This record gives sequence, structure tokens and C-alpha cells, in this order.
Amino acid sequence: MDYVDLHEVHDAAISAAANGGANHVDHGWQKVSYSKRQRKAKSTADPEKPNLTLVNGVLSSGAPNVFLSIEQQSQDRRRRILEAQRAADAIEGDAKTDGKPAEAEKKVKQKKPKKTKVRLLRLLRRSIQLISRFISELSGEQQEIQMQKFANFYGKAFQEVVAGQFPWVKMFKESTVAKLADIPLSHIPDAVYKTSAEWISQQSLEALGFFVLWSLDIILEDLVAQQASVKGSKKSVQQTSSKSKVGIFVALAMVLRRKPDALISVLLKLRENSKYQGQDKLPVTVWMIVQASRGDLAVGLYMWAHHLLPIVGGKNCNPQSRDLILQLVEWILSVSKARTILVNAAVRKGERLVPPSSFEILLRVTFPASSARVKATERFEAIYPTIKEVALAGSHGSKAMKQVSLQIFLFSIKAAGEVTPQLSKEAAGIVIWCLNQNAECYKLWEKAYLENLEASVAVLRRLSEDWKQHPVKVTILDPLRETIKNFQSKNEKAMIDEADAARQALFQDAGKYCKHISGKLSRGHGCLKALVVLVVALAAGAAFFSQNIDASDWNKLSEAFSTSDWNKLFSAFRA
Repeated sequence: MDYVDLHEVHDAAISAAANGGANHVDHGWQKVSYSKRQRKAKSTADPEKPNLTLVNGVLSSGAPNVFLSIEQQSQDRRRRILEAQRAADAIEGDAKTDGKPAEAEKKVKQKKPKKTKVRLLRLLRRSIQLISRFISELSGEQQEIQMQKFANFYGKAFQEVVAGQFPWVKMFKESTVAKLADIPLSHIPDAVYKTSAEWISQQSLEALGFFVLWSLDIILEDLVAQQASVKGSKKSVQQTSSKSKVGIFVALAMVLRRKPDALISVLLKLRENSKYQGQDKLPVTVWMIVQASRGDLAVGLYMWAHHLLPIVGGKNCNPQSRDLILQLVEWILSVSKARTILVNAAVRKGERLVPPSSFEILLRVTFPASSARVKATERFEAIYPTIKEVALAGSHGSKAMKQVSLQIFLFSIKAAGEVTPQLSKEAAGIVIWCLNQNAECYKLWEKAYLENLEASVAVLRRLSEDWKQHPVKVTILDPLRETIKNFQSKNEKAMIDEADAARQALFQDAGKYCKHISGKLSRGHGCLKALVVLVVALAAGAAFFSQNIDASDWNKLSEAFSTSDWNKLFSAFRA
């Protein structure tokens, strides 16, 4: 229905009476007509009787309708409301009008938050001067207190934002990780952010770590309050959510982007304290890691591998949490030049981005049994090659890589013996990588040979069949040759003593692969000996004619051999 202005009705009635309404038979009184009822009428006048008008469907004399102007004004208001609603829908892009005046009025009333947004934008422009002045006054106090005041500054800046305008719990649950990356700093002017970031960079890591936990506690308290209020009355909802936490989110996001290491510094507490754990708190954790990743991509992968990937490996990880954790690593790997950045930073400040324990979890969730495959398995298969490359990256032969190879060997040799073909084949390849990294792994293999016979056969098969794709480094030929020789001895003995038919079959396969590998090693060793003899002969002959050979000829002869070892050998003969 249309809402008529009583003041307009009163003024129109008085005007009609003053203009001669007393000369009419009805003494100036007419039956009130409503515009809604008259919508069905085609015209307010009878075309055959122009001096008569239709009032509520009844012919009346030619006296003027005193409420006609009121009805026209009401129609004009309704038309303006509908036009305003259509314009608002065109801007918002998310509303649909159905031509109902009552609904249009309700939607027009929802424009109030825009006024608040305009005021906030004006305030943020002023904040450029305010933040500089505020920061200059932060001195002489403990850095922890300064950080709290820093957060309070943004809390006051956003004090006009009520919880309904920043429903962060709902936003975090419904938004993708890509969208979480821009919450809420996308609304902060660059000048304000740069001024704040410069000040943050001057704070100690201890103070920043304190601030991260302090802010997180406030956010989680608000989360618990909102979860509790959902089950309570409407009054309790208003009491617990009247103030927005957008200021805390702004300050925390700035700290995490400018000093990502602050998040790593509190990792131990995040993992050990139960108040920071749980499926309901996971979106907040992911948001924090995303913000830190914007500052340093390596920190993001470090937190994912050390903190979130173990959750996936647990028994209580639901599909929603698994999806969110996968979204995070997919977002990290989608960043431009992410692979190069992460491989180069595989070891960060003495710690690996992907430790052996996390690599084992990734290996098993990527290659599960066929009956255990889920929708997320294909997504793990997609990220596995890059994460594996980061997990195995490092300086070959270094002390750190030798230690890492020993740790990886222990779980990969067990995985190689499992019944899942894809897992067994991949783990066998990792075992070969460990053997190439550290000769000590051969000793571990010999000790585990009989107890992990299935795994040993899988590794021998992979080594035999893929010899060309997995060339063994020259430095480990002797340990490999000695290990194969010991395996052949154990196989021959076991074939005599072993009564179990299944294990006898395994020993037969192992013997077959050992024989094949031994033959390759013997031929390679013979070729190497022949090459050494040839080089010695050439060197002896060259020494005989050394008086007729200048230095350039020696250099050309040395370049004919690609390895530095042969160059050293030539140098020794020349001496």
C-alpha cells in the first residue's frame, strides 16, 4: 500500500475549502479514494460526459477532486523510489526488483552502510597524517606495549564498523584462499600501509611474536563468543558482536606481511597449545599463513609443511579442512616463479622448508591404496612433483644433505615394501636417491635387507630396470658393488635355509636382479680400467715427446676429457 503524508492531506483539504468548496452540494466533503483501488479504473473521467468524474467508480459532478494532487504526488514518490532502486541495483549488481513498492522501500533503507563506508574512506585519508604523528609519539615504552597501541590506533580508526559490516567468521568460511589474501588490507591506502610497515620493520622479533599471539587470542575469543551466541538469544548476539575486530585484523596482517618470521617464531606454541588447534580455528590459521606468504613465499610453504600438512595426515581431518589446506598450497605454488623461489630457499636459516617427516606424509597421501583414494588425491598428485623437488633440494654431498638422506631412507625403504604398486615404485626411486647422496645408506640397507625383503627386491628391480635413467655416481660404485656382493651371498644362503615358499620366490627375484646389476658394474669397471690404461699410455707417450709439444697442445688434450678428475690426472703426469 502507499503511505500518504498526513500534512499534505491536511493542507490540500484547507486549500480546497478556501477555493469555494462551500458552493457544492456535498459541502466540500468527498469520499476519500485510494490510488491502489483506482489502478483498475481506466480513466478518472467519463469520455462521453466530460463534466463528470468517476469517484470510487461512481459518477460525480464536475467539481474538482481535491485529493487528485495527493494521489499524483504519491505516484511520483513511488516512481522515484522505483527508479532509485533500479539505479542501486545497476551499481550493486546483486539485487533484483519485482516492482513491489514495499520491497523497494526496504531495499532503499539498506543503503545506510554506504554512508559509513564513505566516512571510513575519508577517515583513512586523514590517517596518513594521523599514523605518522601517532608513530612518532611511540617511544620510551616497551615494544610490546607499543605494538598494542598500534593495534588500538586501527581499532579506533575502524570503530564505526560494526560486526555486521565485517562478518569475518562468515567471510573466512565462505571465501576461497585467493580472496582471503586481500582481507582486509585491500581497503588500506598504500601510504598508510607503507608508513606502518616501515615502523613494524624496526620492532624486535620477540615483540612481534608477542603481538601475533596477543592478536590471535583476541580474534579467537571473538570466534568463541560468536559461536556461543548462535545458540543463545538475540540479545546475547548483539552484546558479543557489537564491536568489529577489523582493526585487529588490519594490524596483524601488516605485521605478518612485513615480518613473516614472526609467525615462524610462534609455531611451537601454535602446535602445542590446544587453544590454537581445532577445525573451527583452521580458517584463521590459513589466513595468517596467507598474509605471511605475501611477505615471503618460503615462510608460507614452511608453515604449510610444518603445521598444516600433519593435519592432513591425521585420522580426524575432514574433507572441508583438507580442501582448505590444499587450497593454500595450490595458491602458494600458483605465484609467479614459485618453483624457483622455493627450490632456492629449500633450506632457510638452517631449517628445511619441507622436512623429511612432512615429506613422508605427502608421499603417503599422494600414493594411497586404490581403496583409499579420495577426490583430493588428484590434487595431491598435482602438487607432489614440486614439493618433492623442494624436499630433496640441497648441495650434493654436504653434511646437511647426508643427514637428510639418512632420515628419508628410513621411511622410504619401508614404503618401498608396501603392496601399493605406485607407492612402492616411487619409494624405491627415493631410496636410490638416498644411496647416491650418502654411502652410509648402503650400510643401513644391508642391515634392513632381510627384515625388509619386499622393499629390497623393489629397489633392486628399480635399480636394474632403470639403470640408464638413474646413473650411479662414480663416488659410490665401490659401496654399491660391495653391497650387491653381500646380497648375493645372503640370497644363496637363504635359498638353502628358507622353508617359506613366498620368501624363497623373493630371494630368487633378488638374486636375479643382483646378478644383472653386478654384470653392469663389472662391465663398467672393466671399461674404466681400460680407459685408465689408455690414458696412462697416452700420458707416457706424451711425456716422451714432451719436448716437441707446447702448452696449448696439452690444453687441447686435456679438454678432450670432460671431468676435472682426468684434468688432474694429466697434470700429475705432466709434473
